[in-house]
Amino acid sequence: MINIIRVKDYEEASDKAFEVMKQFLVPGKVLGLATGSTPLGLYARMVKDHEENGTSYADIHSYNLDEYVGLPLEHPESYYSFMHRNLFNKIDIREENAHVPSGLGEDLEEQARKYDEMIDNEPVDIQLLGLGSDGHIAFNEPGTPFDSGTHVCDLAESTIRDNCRFFDNDMSKVPTQAVTQGIGTIMKAKHILLLACGANKAQAVKDMLEGPVDESCPASILQNHPDVTVIIDEPAAALLK
Repeated sequence: MINIIRVKDYEEASDKAFEVMKQFLVPGKVLGLATGSTPLGLYARMVKDHEENGTSYADIHSYNLDEYVGLPLEHPESYYSFMHRNLFNKIDIREENAHVPSGLGEDLEEQARKYDEMIDNEPVDIQLLGLGSDGHIAFNEPGTPFDSGTHVCDLAESTIRDNCRFFDNDMSKVPTQAVTQGIGTIMKAKHILLLACGANKAQAVKDMLEGPVDESCPASILQNHPDVTVIIDEPAAALLK
């Protein structure tokens, strides 16, 4: 079942997202986290809550969705760096409990398999998702099998183009591969929270919520999940009936 929350703008979307996330910020919970510009407002609210209200992450574990292949951990655009810069370094989560898939090493597929095993042993209570302009979730591009596990993937040109703003607007600097949780892995989460803001997401939102469940729109699989909250702003909701 999908619960759709329509809001005016990004700031209200971030407020609503924190209201949902706040329920899971208790000891023993496992958070599924995402990167990119969409969750920044939510992360800022989580940090503020930690600082002002003392909400502790000491007994919370987290698993990130994805990581670029080939970027050193210290690279400012690695998702490891992103998460530490925007969240982990500002709360009291233990480093050993904050998991980001590795995009480094000789056997990435074996590392991906082990990442899935870790998640199976610590089922995710709430999985945060953004939405790609082509309907992708994590780095699962259109055509990715719905039953896929964590894997190495090639990034679509549209995704590289969308992400080049983080790499000096130079597409040649954007990695062309990533390690990503598969759609099957994501669907194991007990609750899913998806945020989509901006007019460039409107068609993907429509396909996700009103289109057929089809691998041409990876996010459409969420129609089959028992507990999903989708938060969309007015521009992103523009094409909905």
